[in-house]
Amino acid sequence: MPYHIVIDTNVIVAAMRSKRGASNLLLRLLGTSDWQAHISIPLILEYEEVCQRLLPPLGLSYEQINDFLDYFCTVCHHHKIFPDYP
Repeated sequence: MPYHIVIDTNVIVAAMRSKRGASNLLLRLLGTSDWQAHISIPLILEYEEVCQRLLPPLGLSYEQINDFLDYFCTVCHHHKIFPDYP
């Protein structure tokens, strides 16, 4: 039975900054039978905005960031968010 997780933005940034940390290991395990990550459109947009703001000065291109996020979207379970209106 896989672990069901939602990955915080700081984990994505930490994983992309270093290949040696636990955050990077967690992302490398996505797509295996041990982990099932869950995402929504607002969460992906947050990942994209933060990564594109913080990572290019560290040497990652926008193309590399977008390629990672595209892959991430393919291995995650997607959820629609419905606002709770009064």
